[in-house]
Amino acid sequence: MLEMLEWIAMGTGICAAIMISADLGRKITGTAFVIFAVSSTAWVAIGVAENEPPLLYQNLVLTVINCIGIYRWLILKKEAG
Repeated sequence: MLEMLEWIAMGTGICAAIMISADLGRKITGTAFVIFAVSSTAWVAIGVAENEPPLLYQNLVLTVINCIGIYRWLILKKEAG
């Protein structure tokens, strides 16, 4: 189960990075932050399971950053101008 979670965390991280780097628009970028949040949440679980505090803390912070990205790109209305 843990190995599968590692593959999911890695795959979703790569997918989200590709989506953001492609700059395909606001909705795609916001969706990429959702996928990044899945990745960082999976890495948090792995950090807990493997007793790896640096991995855990880094990805807790990244999860917060990803939530800010989700808010900014998917929830917050873009100002005209």
